[in-house]
Amino acid sequence: MLVKPNKLEPGDKIATVSPSGGDAGDPEIRWRYLQGVKRLEEVFDLEVVPMPNSLKGSDYLYENPKARAEDLMTAFKDPSIKGIIANVGGTDSYRLIPYIDFDVIRVNPKIFMGYSDITISHLLCYKAGISSFYGPAILTDFAQNVEMDPYVIESVKRTLFSNEEIGEIEPAKQWASEPLELDEADKTKGATMYENSGYEVLQGSGVVQGRLIGGCLDVLEVVKGTDIWPDQNAWEDSILFFEPAQGKPEPGTLQRWIRNYAAQGILQKANGMIFGKPYDETYYEEYKEVIKQVMKENNLEDLPILYNLNFGHAEPRFVLPYGAMAEINCEKKTFSILESGVI
Repeated sequence: MLVKPNKLEPGDKIATVSPSGGDAGDPEIRWRYLQGVKRLEEVFDLEVVPMPNSLKGSDYLYENPKARAEDLMTAFKDPSIKGIIANVGGTDSYRLIPYIDFDVIRVNPKIFMGYSDITISHLLCYKAGISSFYGPAILTDFAQNVEMDPYVIESVKRTLFSNEEIGEIEPAKQWASEPLELDEADKTKGATMYENSGYEVLQGSGVVQGRLIGGCLDVLEVVKGTDIWPDQNAWEDSILFFEPAQGKPEPGTLQRWIRNYAAQGILQKANGMIFGKPYDETYYEEYKEVIKQVMKENNLEDLPILYNLNFGHAEPRFVLPYGAMAEINCEKKTFSILESGVI
């Protein structure tokens, strides 16, 4: 069982970190960071503190993974900081691994949230034995042009500010996935929204429960076989959550990745799977066929799989607490989290 962090309260201090990309500190994008900070202050009544190296820019942070790790350690060590949110994803946060003190994370459980390449940081938390949160980041969700999406606000409040059972997570009514408007001149331009078709049951029947584990498939590939890869017991009786990144991996690539989970015996240990909306809905149908094909190859056609959920790279996104007990109901086409994410 992973240790749950304490819930957030209005007035709490939040650290912002850049364990992956350093975009938040780049001069032409700094306005976007400040917009995200303003939302944390005004919508959630939080005090925001950037960690010392987090706004030094992309070039500096790429050259100094140790500085990124130091920010993470500083945020966990500081007792005045109640939560940590990643500024944005990126491509190379695996380079932090040699500089992480897992004992620091273990003895200072607190909320940590982000998605995409931040999957690496979630696995660091998992190895340390604490639950973290696969969800919104500063430059994307909190800094959303015009206003934050109400779907995101509701999920953050329900998951991080309440120790009640999270409950059923309904599909978003609309979705968007397009490049961020990073030009400040376009800051009043909202995203183009499309009607969302809701969840699909790819296969399986009945109701299954399991503990949540997963992340961005592209990123998980980087750390397979390393010291931070979860051991076999971590996947037992799980509900896997997987999603492809913004790069839109081709169906053949996705097929190889999913086959690897079968080869490791991970799919066979799971009780079910949820799959995030493909970015821009590219390969929407093709991914479905690939997933079902791999399941058929491994005699796993009865494994319940729910598809097109609003987490990962398509906006808006809800929050997933690692290690929380979740439920897939194939008859009702629903997904629920059966406990709180925090204490």
